[in-house]
Amino acid sequence: MSDNPLKQYFRRPAIYLKLPSAGQGYEPGVLELPHNGELPIYPMTAIDEITARTPDALYNGTAVVEIMKSCLPNVKDPWEVFSSDLDAIMIGIKVASNGNDIEMESECPKCKETGKYGVNLAAMLAQLKSGDYTKELNIHDLYFKFRPLKFKEMNDINLKQFEIQKTLFPTDTDTEEQRNKKNKDALKVVTDLTIDVLSKAIEYIKTPIGIVSEKPFILEFLRNCDRLTYNKVRDYTTELKDQTEMPPLDIVCVNCSHPYKSKFTLNVTDFFE
Repeated sequence: MSDNPLKQYFRRPAIYLKLPSAGQGYEPGVLELPHNGELPIYPMTAIDEITARTPDALYNGTAVVEIMKSCLPNVKDPWEVFSSDLDAIMIGIKVASNGNDIEMESECPKCKETGKYGVNLAAMLAQLKSGDYTKELNIHDLYFKFRPLKFKEMNDINLKQFEIQKTLFPTDTDTEEQRNKKNKDALKVVTDLTIDVLSKAIEYIKTPIGIVSEKPFILEFLRNCDRLTYNKVRDYTTELKDQTEMPPLDIVCVNCSHPYKSKFTLNVTDFFE
């Protein structure tokens, strides 16, 4: 309501975020990027917190989408957000809602004791960058152009992986014949999923006679190309993904003083802790 006398007390942007991708590569209508390239991020509301605690919404990805809509109004279609920007957005929402500091637990690989460690999210945010998706990978007379996966694609992959684990992996009650069949079926499904994911990461393949961007053609190519070509494409996408991910934390064990690195992830359920 525009005439609400309490409007001046509504939440306001708490921080401004420059995406690691700088908004490059998005289709029209996904982002409304301000002239300075910084997206305003609002703190979470009580409704957002309820959404983040809803199991079904967490499972199907709706929680992340609804929270992005609430906290980043300039993101018009959260399902289309690139994976290379997702960590930065997640951290930005956490900082806007709860401040820079978060506590994490980590197990020391030497003494096996678990300790608690403080993490400065603003410092983590400053380290995030996107892989260079502008370059093409040249293999023989083919040139491969890649793109980051979108949140919808990532979410679909996670759901499929969950279904594979739930329905295809053997259990203790299975007979040997049932275990063998499930292992065989699971291997095929995992292989198909891996190739499908790789095909989605390829924007196009340039040949001497033209550019192929149709996903069915790219998928068919990946199924039928030689092993060395497939491995080069797979390894290159892995490198791009690694460039985008949050760097591991340098930790000194509080119990035995052993220095080690620990992977850091931020989930929706961490937003309200």
